[in-house]
Amino acid sequence: MIQPIGVFDSGIGGLSVLREIHRLLPHEDVVYYADQANVPYGEKTLMQVRQLVEQVVRYLLDQYKVKMVVVACNTASAAALHYLRETFPDMAFVGMEPAIKPAAQYTQTGHIGVLATRATFQGELFASLLDRFAKDTEVHPLACPDFVMLAERGGPYTQDDQRLVHNQLAPLLAAGIDQLVLGCTHFPFLTSLIQEAVGPDVTIVDPSEAVARQVWRVLEAAHQLNPSTVKGQTRYLSSGDRQHFAQQVQTLLGIEQLQVGSL
Repeated sequence: MIQPIGVFDSGIGGLSVLREIHRLLPHEDVVYYADQANVPYGEKTLMQVRQLVEQVVRYLLDQYKVKMVVVACNTASAAALHYLRETFPDMAFVGMEPAIKPAAQYTQTGHIGVLATRATFQGELFASLLDRFAKDTEVHPLACPDFVMLAERGGPYTQDDQRLVHNQLAPLLAAGIDQLVLGCTHFPFLTSLIQEAVGPDVTIVDPSEAVARQVWRVLEAAHQLNPSTVKGQTRYLSSGDRQHFAQQVQTLLGIEQLQVGSL
């Protein structure tokens, strides 16, 4: 494995970003770190999240000499992206932000919903996005910690799961939203449940592809794209239950056999 890209999340959510990185940058080697011993990040304080992500970044740098770190977690990005860039000035970071801009551009009703964690909504980044892109739009934030754990548990999903999702999203439908921003990387894996709950008239906005494009742009600008024509390798790590994580990756990314490394 040559100098890889580091990607991390509190759990399986960042796999939605990894999936797009694999598609757009198939020749890149990647190390994916799931901090499942500490999931969910969204219910922790901003200081706790900063401490956790700093430990993860130091590990990726020390053990794998990564050339870039993708903070594939909205909570971690909101709480710590600026801090990470100050702490590791020589490292390139790509983070997540709720896709307020496209949702505000395309709404017809003037009402958009945003699903995220409490920590994401408390961060300065979210306030900045509202100020820059949604001054003329009514934004309806909804914290959904249950959705994170639902994604972590994995399918098959039951009627009770569908009822939970429908009940939590009902206030957004009552508000008249026609765009729904997925502000947590776990949530794309619940797209079918969410779409069924909100119906065909609501567009779901997933930023994962845009993040992968930004990874490509940053690497190209730094002349760090892998010139190999061979398919890249991905190493998976978890601080939690490695067997369960392996099963999750196999299911979500369609990988037949997988070993998850210890930390």
